[in-house]
Amino acid sequence: MFPTLSQVLETLFNGIVNGQITLAIGKSMGRILLGFTIAIIVGLILGYFIWRYKLVEDTLGFVVTALQSIPSIVWFPLAIIWFGLNDFSILFIVTIGATWTMTVNSTSGFKNVPQLYQRVAKVYGSSGLHFLRTVILPASVPQIISGLRIAWAFSWRALMAGELLGGGGGLGQLLEMGRSLGQMDLVISVMIIIAIIGTIVDNVVFSRLERSVEVKWGIRGRA
Repeated sequence: MFPTLSQVLETLFNGIVNGQITLAIGKSMGRILLGFTIAIIVGLILGYFIWRYKLVEDTLGFVVTALQSIPSIVWFPLAIIWFGLNDFSILFIVTIGATWTMTVNSTSGFKNVPQLYQRVAKVYGSSGLHFLRTVILPASVPQIISGLRIAWAFSWRALMAGELLGGGGGLGQLLEMGRSLGQMDLVISVMIIIAIIGTIVDNVVFSRLERSVEVKWGIRGRA
């Protein structure tokens, strides 16, 4: 039976007060922050090598494009075989959910750095890590930020799917518990929390970050 609005709000309030929902939020956010951070680091490194070396682009670049088309949850059976049904499996698909998108966007960002910037930097003796840190990365930031936004969305969805199937606490498991017990008020309450967190991260965190970067680089005028 579909619950009333008052039942949903009461369940949501009680879940926050007694810690059931807040603990689940903390568990989920801890997982996604760790997995997302790993994905950013791996994605930037892979993107750099694909951009820097033609052989890597012709081999690994093709593989990354193919892997990006695979939904994150499809990796879950392999994750269970490799790591067992535990936090590592969920962390794995969260990381996978963002890594390929970050790789593709960082590669695109590196490739779109104007050749003029690169030539001027090299004329002044910039090379190696200094060239990467002072020229390539700063000029790629707008594209990388866009990649972060998309990658976060993939990671967030992968996390919910992983917790639904793998348990281990978190919002996804709370959602599954509500389903198994027939508590639709709990299910909808968790769905509301998931939507709120996703909206805040996308429309507040990443939108503001993207806007500030665009203003700094002159892509968008100041409001």
